[in-house]
Amino acid sequence: MLNLDRIRSAPVRQEPYPYFVVADAIPADKAKAAAKAFPAIDRPGTVDVNETRFGPSFAELLDELKGDRFRELIAEKFDVDLDDKDILVNVRGQTRLTDGNIHTDTPSKLVTVLLYFNEPGAADDTSLRILNNGKNLDDYVEEVRPDLGTMLAFKVTPNCWHGHKPVAGKRLSLQMNYLSGVKTHGKHQLAHRLVGRMKRKLGRLVSQM
Repeated sequence: MLNLDRIRSAPVRQEPYPYFVVADAIPADKAKAAAKAFPAIDRPGTVDVNETRFGPSFAELLDELKGDRFRELIAEKFDVDLDDKDILVNVRGQTRLTDGNIHTDTPSKLVTVLLYFNEPGAADDTSLRILNNGKNLDDYVEEVRPDLGTMLAFKVTPNCWHGHKPVAGKRLSLQMNYLSGVKTHGKHQLAHRLVGRMKRKLGRLVSQM
C-alpha cells in the first residue's frame, strides 16, 4: 500500500521543527481503495481505530503502518529510537469549528504521522499549517493540503506548533503516533482537559445559533 521509496526520498525539513510531507505516499489506485474502506464516522473528534469497522484495503494499510519496515524508515528519517515503542492510531471523519486550534503534541508522543483521504479540493479549507509559533495561524512555513494519499510526519518537540482554519464538515484523516512512554501529568493533562471543556462549550453555543 505505502510507497516506501517515495517516503524515504522525501527531504526532512528541520525548521521550525523536523517534519516532512509526501504527496502520493499511497499510490493513487491504492489510496482510492483505502478511502473507500475508511471507517464510517458520523461525529467529530478523534476515534480510536480499534473502535471502528473498516474494509480490507484499510486494514492492509494499517498493517503496513504498524509494521517494522515503516517503523525503521521513520526512525531513520527523524534519527529517533522507535524500537518497541507502542503505537496509537486514531481516525477522524468530521471536523467542527472548534477543531484545528493551534497546538503542539504532548511529550507522550515521539513522532506523529498523518495520512489524508479527501478528494483534491474537498477539504482545502482545513489545510494543516506548520507554524513558527503558537500565536499566529498566518505565520507558517508550509501549508499541507489534506488530499488523498498525502502524508505529513513530524518529530514531537516543544515547538511543534500546527493548526488549521476553523471549518465544519467532512474531513477524513488518520493519525498514528509512536508513544514515548512519558506520562503527561500535571500541566499538560490539565491543559488538555481545559481545552476539551472549552471546545464542548463552544460547540454547544454554535449548535444553538
